[in-house]
Amino acid sequence: MKELAKKRPEFRNINAFKDLPSYRWPVASLVSGMHRISGLLMFLLLPLIIWMFDTSVSSEFSFARFRAAFNVGASGVILKLLALALIWAYLHHFIAGLRHVWMDVSHAAVNKRFGASSAKATLVASLVLTVVLGAKLFGLY
Repeated sequence: MKELAKKRPEFRNINAFKDLPSYRWPVASLVSGMHRISGLLMFLLLPLIIWMFDTSVSSEFSFARFRAAFNVGASGVILKLLALALIWAYLHHFIAGLRHVWMDVSHAAVNKRFGASSAKATLVASLVLTVVLGAKLFGLY
């Protein structure tokens, strides 16, 4: 008699617009994706970072001009929002990087439970710190 062959799993290409929105993303994969996005965001905002640093340390006059740029109408709000995006990107990338280093150093920390709990802690810490620093940036305290 012929043995029945096990059915092999099917692998197919996915359609990003149709399949990804319905895909169930575990929190650890969200944090991993956000880690990549935050790194890309910091890279893309590098010219703004260089301008902010150069303008703030060149002279007292350039520092006053730098501060004024953040306080002038709609362009000031846009600069503040870009700075807030940069703050989030840095904080998330830093905290997620610490999470990855901890998982690399402590092999006992590589399991689903730790991955989910550390991902949630990373999200909460980066968002809370971003809100606190954003409130300071927008002059709420």
